Amino acid sequence: MNYKQALEYLYSQLPMFHRVGAAAYKADLNNTIALCNLLNHPYQSFKSIHIAGTNGKGSVSHFIASILQESGLKVGLYTSPHLKDFRERIKINGKMIPETYVVNFINKYQNEFERIQPSFFETTVGMAFQYFKEEKVDIAVIETGLGGRLDSTNIISPLLSVITNIGYDHTNLLGNTIEEIAYEKSGIIKNSTPVVIGESNLMSKPVFIKKATECNAPIYFADAEYQIRNIQQPSNENNKLTIDVYKFNSLAYQNLRMGLTALYQLKNIKTVLKSIEIIKSLKFQITNESIYNGIENVINNTGLYGRWQILSHHPLTICDTGHNEDGINEVLRQIDITQHNTLHFVIGIVNDKNVESVLKLLPKDAIYYFCKADIPRGMDVNDLAIMASKNKLQGKTYSSVKKAMMDAQKNAQKNDLVFIGGSTYVVAEII
Repeated sequence: MNYKQALEYLYSQLPMFHRVGAAAYKADLNNTIALCNLLNHPYQSFKSIHIAGTNGKGSVSHFIASILQESGLKVGLYTSPHLKDFRERIKINGKMIPETYVVNFINKYQNEFERIQPSFFETTVGMAFQYFKEEKVDIAVIETGLGGRLDSTNIISPLLSVITNIGYDHTNLLGNTIEEIAYEKSGIIKNSTPVVIGESNLMSKPVFIKKATECNAPIYFADAEYQIRNIQQPSNENNKLTIDVYKFNSLAYQNLRMGLTALYQLKNIKTVLKSIEIIKSLKFQITNESIYNGIENVINNTGLYGRWQILSHHPLTICDTGHNEDGINEVLRQIDITQHNTLHFVIGIVNDKNVESVLKLLPKDAIYYFCKADIPRGMDVNDLAIMASKNKLQGKTYSSVKKAMMDAQKNAQKNDLVFIGGSTYVVAEII
């Protein structure tokens, strides 16, 4: 079996959420436990940080990993989904897991997989944990895939749990109310283990406090402690977002330069700084220099893409993976402050999202280019265009994401903006 064959096995033989949706979601941890029994519990061999949330968990995971990496640690990073290469999901100090390791792992355990019948995600979690064990990482940053309580990653006993925020996403699996979704996310809170909540919410906060109290877990709300001031937008001279960060109204970080420049990252950075504060208290040597460098160099250190990423300047073309109501709202705020005349919006959506609620948010005066990502979960482009039309959004349909983007760039004038998004998988096809 070569690498291509190993990927074909992973994608075709194992139920994969990003392709088939809810059918790949397992409502218990039995398969993960069986898999980790097979692997002799590799997650017990390394320290970990566990991160959940509706939005921002990917950015927060990468920021934290980057800072720890700048501190001289060997840092494992497990995230999902990937954009271009499966190996993006499993990294150590920004380097993807080798193809040979993926092949050898599948070859070694394929017969056992037939017995256990794990999903794609469960198999990938097992692979990541085994790789981090064998490579003897100092610490691993582990991002949940979906929810928390029943997520395959939720067998670890982390040093710190982090929940970025709660919003409406995957309601068919996690619940229809903020309280229900918060309950699922709160499942990563462990006994006597500190937990950082990124954003306070009147509906979710009592859920988190109740769970933390039951677990005797110290709980911190990052947005209650940190304030952002003196925001300087990126410019030709300084392509970073620069901020001053205050803690309880005392200056903590001056002229902090952020490698991820969208304004929605200001919420995430509070979560990151509170998390790092707690990690430092657990006897990790993390200097202010490492914090500054880690935040500024997050893209180079970790290979994170798709967060308000500029693809070209003529015309200005930007993509972002924000895809639920909260994520799209943040993207639209960023579009509003980005100077442009006409907005050309390339959009595709997966069919298990609350599509109507997303379409209602979108600006009526943009020109739309409707497309479908090349996955089974992608919403039919004609159905999307019909729903969009009912919400007074006008545009044309395209047979591929690439054709939609090319037409948008062709039609855009010098001072227009081309934006590509609506789904992580749409972004994946054009990066």
